[in-house]
Amino acid sequence: MAFPVDRPRRLRKNETMRRLVRETTLSASDFILPLFVCEGEGINKPIGSMPDVSQMSVDVLVEECKEVEALGIPAVILFGIPAFKDAMGSEAYNEDGIVQKGIRAIKKECKKLLVMTDVCMCEYTEHGHCGILKGEDVDNDETVKHLALTALTHVKAGADIVAPSDMMDGRVDAIREILDDHGFDDIPIMSYSVKYCSAFYGPFREAAESTPQFGDRKTYQMDPANRREGLKEAEQDIVEGADIIMVKPALPYLDLISDLKQNFDRPVAAYHVSGEYSMIMAADKMGWLDGHKAMMESLVCIKRAGADIIFTYYAKQAAKALKEV
Repeated sequence: MAFPVDRPRRLRKNETMRRLVRETTLSASDFILPLFVCEGEGINKPIGSMPDVSQMSVDVLVEECKEVEALGIPAVILFGIPAFKDAMGSEAYNEDGIVQKGIRAIKKECKKLLVMTDVCMCEYTEHGHCGILKGEDVDNDETVKHLALTALTHVKAGADIVAPSDMMDGRVDAIREILDDHGFDDIPIMSYSVKYCSAFYGPFREAAESTPQFGDRKTYQMDPANRREGLKEAEQDIVEGADIIMVKPALPYLDLISDLKQNFDRPVAAYHVSGEYSMIMAADKMGWLDGHKAMMESLVCIKRAGADIIFTYYAKQAAKALKEV
């Protein structure tokens, strides 16, 4: 049937009609808010390249999480800023480390909020790489041992989900094994399965103080030119025990989000990363576009591509806006 009988504009004539036939919808339940926790007290230190994002001490973090819980956002993910760093990233698996302290404090005050943790070493190593070095190369297998220990300390502190982001081979298997061996077989693993070596991580590295002191991460994070490799990485993580698989970044890799959704029977997460967030916020500040509309459009498109879960620094603002609809 063609024009003039078929007129698609009939279903666009007003907002109520558009809502009635809308294919993709957002809710606060779709979001996870990333948070940066640091040592100290009363600290709420803004991140220059990420408007409305801060490093927070544990006391401030807890108050933030109370607001997140009240907005209906189901989870936060914690990134730690340790008091000191060393070559082995030892604060990552310190049972009284900053993330571990943050988990315990949140779980005491926020009974319904899920606390997820990023399992990586880049914030904790003095060289800024995501693992233990052998010369100037990251030693995959030695790093995996330390990642597994880190995940275990997070879960012992009360983490509901652990999320390895390092991109070492075999780390999901090692984490699953150590958790099961210690009686934590009910703790899910959300793997950063398809994580690209991306220019869009720049602002995050300021926030997490994790910029590599030499070289780059191309030997462990994925080549942006590769698509089929993403399916391989996701399949391998599922075989090793991943309960949820993730694509990072989100907007430049919508094809990968769609690929994972169509090919695997696991929930698919996508990380709307710092660079994606900061570009929109900067353009809004310059008056080049409406930042709120651009952010909400971006989140809808990520979900439309197939994401069941969206990590976004805009989670609170989006949740508030959706309550007003």
